[in-house]
Amino acid sequence: MVCSASAAPVAPVPRLDLNRYLGAWYQLAAVPQYFNLVCARDTRAVYGLDARGDVSVHNSCTTWTGSANEIRGTATVTDPATNAQLHVSFPGVPTQDHRDGPPNYIVTALARDYSWALVTDPARVSGFVLSRTPALNSAQWQAIRAAIGAAGESSCSYLTSPTSGGSESVAPLCST
Repeated sequence: MVCSASAAPVAPVPRLDLNRYLGAWYQLAAVPQYFNLVCARDTRAVYGLDARGDVSVHNSCTTWTGSANEIRGTATVTDPATNAQLHVSFPGVPTQDHRDGPPNYIVTALARDYSWALVTDPARVSGFVLSRTPALNSAQWQAIRAAIGAAGESSCSYLTSPTSGGSESVAPLCST
């Protein structure tokens, strides 16, 4: 989905409890990005706190050849009022190697129990459905599709991510 210049800015959740958000997340769907094309399945993110109080980021997946792929970075909160807008950087990755910068990771929807999250960027170019478990029930998926629409995006732009114990196929989220 291409958003017009008149689209409302991406709205973060009103308040993100960073301590509850830390930990392991499974990627269950995503808007395809050049940096995750190598990932065939089991894409995960693990967030922790680093010595500076920023969020340490450890992303990993299984590639199409069955090998492990991983990258480590840092996320810095750019909006202390909500804690839901962060700037994520990865050393050595062109355009993503600066620790400081504008938000490029916005939590736009979050289950009350922090069981799933919807993340995008200000331009709505990227998008990720994250879950604490490798599978969600139909009510959770319905809530996620509604949250994607409320964020000004199309669920057809999101492709499911194969995950051991969850979906085994890649399909537009709007068709599942």
